[in-house]
Amino acid sequence: MSGRRISEWQSRVLSDLDAFETAFPGEVEMVGRYRCRGKDMHLRLRVRTADIEHGDGGLRLREYEEFLVTVGQTDLAPPRVDVDHLRFLNHAHVLLGMRLCLYLDPSREWDPAHGFGGLVDRLMEWLEDAAAGRFDAQTALYHAVGGVLHETDGAPSAVIRDSLPTGVLVQHGWLIERAPLRYDLTLERDRSGAAEHVPIVHLDAALPLGAGSTLPELLSVVEDPYAGFPAPGEAFTTVRWLAGLAVPFLTAVAASAIRKPDGTAQRIVIAVPHPTGGEPHLLVASIPGPGADRLRAHARASTMRSSVINIDPAKIEPEIDVEWLPVSDEREKVTTRRDSTRPVSAFAGKTVHVWGCGGLGSWVAELVVRAGATKVVLCDPGRVTGGLLVRQNFTEADVGRPKVEALAERLRSTADAVEVVARNAPMPVASDWDGADLVIDATVSIAIGRLLDRVAANAARPVIAQMACDVRTGTQGILTVSMPPETTGCLTIDAQVGEAAKTAKALEPFRELWGADADTDEIIPTRGCSTPTFHGSAADLSAVAASLTSILGSHLGSADPLSGTHLISLAHGEAGPIRHFVPITVNETTGPAHPDADATETEEGSDA
Repeated sequence: MSGRRISEWQSRVLSDLDAFETAFPGEVEMVGRYRCRGKDMHLRLRVRTADIEHGDGGLRLREYEEFLVTVGQTDLAPPRVDVDHLRFLNHAHVLLGMRLCLYLDPSREWDPAHGFGGLVDRLMEWLEDAAAGRFDAQTALYHAVGGVLHETDGAPSAVIRDSLPTGVLVQHGWLIERAPLRYDLTLERDRSGAAEHVPIVHLDAALPLGAGSTLPELLSVVEDPYAGFPAPGEAFTTVRWLAGLAVPFLTAVAASAIRKPDGTAQRIVIAVPHPTGGEPHLLVASIPGPGADRLRAHARASTMRSSVINIDPAKIEPEIDVEWLPVSDEREKVTTRRDSTRPVSAFAGKTVHVWGCGGLGSWVAELVVRAGATKVVLCDPGRVTGGLLVRQNFTEADVGRPKVEALAERLRSTADAVEVVARNAPMPVASDWDGADLVIDATVSIAIGRLLDRVAANAARPVIAQMACDVRTGTQGILTVSMPPETTGCLTIDAQVGEAAKTAKALEPFRELWGADADTDEIIPTRGCSTPTFHGSAADLSAVAASLTSILGSHLGSADPLSGTHLISLAHGEAGPIRHFVPITVNETTGPAHPDADATETEEGSDA
């Protein structure tokens, strides 16, 4: 036992362990005495695992298993649990063959109030799940590369969106610098000279022990994925082999490096096969300038003897470091959008018009782009002024610019794939209508509403939606949707719902959306000739825009075309959290569509 005084948390761990041993003799016990190295306390834990059932594909456990537990000075992070053998190698949630991943997200899952007993409980749950084969290796984090994240602090990120061809050992790639801390990988040669050539090397086996931090370590696991570890008895769960890729790997890297100026870093994209199949896991290594220069020297020496670069991996200096670029892997086959189950996913792949880029429209435009719209047409004749920054989606740098140009620039910086058309006018040109899926009218213009009502009468037309908020607070929102085959336009539907609101009790909180008295609540933002406008903050309007955009997404994603008007009140609004939907129905006798106030759907908060 170390003579260093242990911390309060470490002392508590020992007390908890003593209590556990007393309550459950023979089940969990410390082997020997604890040791202190630096600020950490280390102990060996023996756990009885004989009664844990084994399932198909599960981890095979002995009667007792022993674990190395590292306890830090504080309880802000859970103790680390390792084994000192390789019997768990290649199993999901085993890091670098020896460390157990007990917590996927310690910040949410680790509660120090449960003490060391909580860790023991978690360990037993982990062992039961592992033995039963309940872990999914396909979704285990970084399973192909030892389960650990390969990132160097301060290194730029590499964005990868294209799937890589299969059946090749080495292929060409180029990294294009998009920002000081961002590079994009492309498979098409950039002849402008701005792109940096990188070899893309496809390995034959996963790297269960990781990829190392020096070039010799990397070459070692490229050649032998088990990095020379002995394999006594049942140490390995898969057949061991030598990949034999160190020489071609080094040749490809050197051939790229020798074509770059001295002092230039050399980067490599490494495609590591996933143990469960499918798309490979991608790493991006970087050999800093000094190390890359040593590699160039080896390459030049090699070409003096032959026209082919041939470097003995054993001659690579051990001090040549390898840094790892964080990889933003955005390949479609390995990435699930975080909003894929949300209503806004219906905007993905759509062409959307946003007419009016003000208090609601400027936020809505960004929301539909983030949701995956492939084309957005912006229409607004206005310019950005300083007063608008209080609630519209613009910045100080935009003041003086046409709204559509400033917003278009923002949208293009938000998503590379989106096409943005900016029309500094109230409405688009005729060609913009081609392929339009949705028109969102956020102009609050009667004339624009009349025009879109005429469009709604056509059989072949896009979905039309109209958005607005109340004048007095900016905390109420109204969304009217007209979906084909409905031929009644949003302005007409809105007027009809306004009439119904005069008598419908459920719509009483929203009557001011149509009432003329509300006009007296408008403000004059600047003395002189300034157009009256409504009250409302960025917090109010962005929230209204977000809610209405999600509701509109539900319409787009529905199998049944449903037209009508949604009315919402934000949680902090005077009416409290309320949502109403007034559907449009068709009278079988007279034919024309009209709002069915009796069919109003209502959702209210408990304080409404």
